[in-house]
Amino acid sequence: MPLSLQVNGQQVDASIDPRTSLLDLLREGLHLTGAKKGCDHGQCGACTVHVDGRRVVSCLTLAAKMQGREVLTIEGLALPEGSLHPMQQAFIDHDALQCGYCTPGQIMAAVACVQEGHATSAEQIQEFMSGNICRCGAYAGIVAAIQDAAAQMEGG
Repeated sequence: MPLSLQVNGQQVDASIDPRTSLLDLLREGLHLTGAKKGCDHGQCGACTVHVDGRRVVSCLTLAAKMQGREVLTIEGLALPEGSLHPMQQAFIDHDALQCGYCTPGQIMAAVACVQEGHATSAEQIQEFMSGNICRCGAYAGIVAAIQDAAAQMEGG
């Protein structure tokens, strides 16, 4: 079936199987490999992207439902002038990663957490980030990064 959507600010026209997940379209069809296939059941958050400004697990989202929608992946998160998004920089500054497999999904969920107004305390961040699993256990750094970036995102 034909599909037309925006991905990272670029118009994309594709022909897809109606059963294709958004994750598979991004990774296999568009070669945007930032979103990871972790559990493929919507339980780990490694595939988190934004659709029309809201976070979704792309492994459970049908690509066919993206007609006319706007998708933002980790590859499109950097600022227009090319510098890192404050959340990306905060993850680096706070060593909020180890193996890095979950990091793109963590960052996309963290940006949404701030934008949704759920970054006012460590407890609130932990609650609203609970759908994103880090098997390395970098949670303390992740919370610190979100708190740091939230101040910058809300102030600028």
